[in-house]
Amino acid sequence: MQNRRDSRTRSRVLAVALMSALAGAIPAYGVETLTVLALFEDQVLLHVDGHNRMIAVGETSPEGVKLLRANSEQAVVVINDREEILELGMVTTYPGAAGDVSPTWDGPESLTLWAEDDGFFYASGQINGVSVRFLVDTGANTIAMNRSLAERVGIDYRRGRRGMATTAGGMTPMYLVKLNRVSIGKIALQDVEAGVLLGAHPDIPLLGMSFLGELDMVRSGNKLELKRR
Repeated sequence: MQNRRDSRTRSRVLAVALMSALAGAIPAYGVETLTVLALFEDQVLLHVDGHNRMIAVGETSPEGVKLLRANSEQAVVVINDREEILELGMVTTYPGAAGDVSPTWDGPESLTLWAEDDGFFYASGQINGVSVRFLVDTGANTIAMNRSLAERVGIDYRRGRRGMATTAGGMTPMYLVKLNRVSIGKIALQDVEAGVLLGAHPDIPLLGMSFLGELDMVRSGNKLELKRR
């Protein structure tokens, strides 16, 4: 299981992005909502119940969020007496906090995902009509796949724009392409940007922000709600 996790971690395309903050007061009953605004080595910028908090490893925010460790991919924190793994851009809500309301999304263009035993979210979908299984990765700028999958899907990636991708394992040659259609469940987008990495990694295609950025995402514990805007 550890080798599987390490392989996926090494293949991730990293990004640091800032999200706009909201106004609000610190609740006295514990953390209600939390968003990861930026990730750094041994530090994290969080938006906790309406307040921006830059926390270093070992520190605890006024709301009670303690940072155990952090890097450019994820942060491990203790919130409301339990350990959580947080990734960039995810909005996390905590059941039981006053005012907590679970999403009630209806309609065909929404999807609920549940974290698997390794802590990651996966989604069955299609790329240009070919069935694939995605790893949901908010740290990836675009959808990312290896050359073998691109060839199976029928992508003429060498017509794309050549560049380099920064991954946890270093710099990797890649081609930037447009996918005609990408779907998960009933959510479908057209002309989605993707990176084809020359090599075996990532061993599972990453559903990155070129797709996820068009959706509303709400995470509550091990549940992730996705909805087309």
